[in-house]
Amino acid sequence: MSGHGSTLAQPLRRPSAGRIAAHLGLFVLGAVVGVAGALVQSGWFPGGLLLALLGGAGLFLGAARATGGRGGAVASAAGWMLAVVLLTASRPEGDFVFAAGGGSYIFLLGGMAVAVMCATLGPGRQPGGRSARLGK
Repeated sequence: MSGHGSTLAQPLRRPSAGRIAAHLGLFVLGAVVGVAGALVQSGWFPGGLLLALLGGAGLFLGAARATGGRGGAVASAAGWMLAVVLLTASRPEGDFVFAAGGGSYIFLLGGMAVAVMCATLGPGRQPGGRSARLGK
């Protein structure tokens, strides 16, 4: 084992107001990217699908790097997922955004997979300052 402590063993810190605002902003930005991706992916198939998935990946990974932890990727992915899931529901008038085609399923499942990969690959929070070992 290396000399660094587990992130699970670190004491919980109260998040600052700025961090909370950043995560809320990333949540809203994730919802906007989800709606834009839903409209673009079917409009210019297959280029629109690739553009929508790359846009989501850029947002998730960029959010993780901007916040310095995986929480940014999770916040933006949660907004993306909420928007996309709400767009899959049909309305009483019969209107819907997603057609029952393969591209829509690739966008839904591929976007979720990209979100998980970016949240997993995003940088974890590292202890700052002195050594993480006690007594040193």
